Amino acid sequence: MILPKQHLMYSKIMDNMIGDIQYQPAGIDVTLKEIYEFTSAGKVDFDNSERILSEVQPLEFNNNELHLKQGGYKVIFNEYVKIPKNLVGFCFPRSTLLRCGVTLECAVWDPGYEGRSEALLIISNPHGFTVKKDAKIGHMVFSHLVEETVEEYSGRYKGENK
Repeated sequence: MILPKQHLMYSKIMDNMIGDIQYQPAGIDVTLKEIYEFTSAGKVDFDNSERILSEVQPLEFNNNELHLKQGGYKVIFNEYVKIPKNLVGFCFPRSTLLRCGVTLECAVWDPGYEGRSEALLIISNPHGFTVKKDAKIGHMVFSHLVEETVEEYSGRYKGENK
């Protein structure tokens, strides 16, 4: 099969994709691997010397689905991302989530970042939300930088969740 030019570019950025249906005209859909509930508080400061990450506990799928109550959950994507020096990545919730009272919050993927990213799934719907394992929950788009970055991301989360 011959992939369109944009799909060839995306295939160099993402590993562990489930199928070609993830390719979209303006990016790639990312899928749900794992869900966690928060079990402790976290802490952030200016230089990360006092940073404390919130502890989490995994939630188990039942018949490949999980009903979530209103609240916030940490999610991990199936896809392993490698952002090249000339791109930056952004992830947005799929519109179906928004139509169900759910959103997905993601940080910026800097040039040089690689890993199996995490995000925050927020259930605002008072009736909750049911999600299936491997569901397409986010849409990742990429923006070309004016020029390649000199300094790539080298922070704590590089290579996370292998």
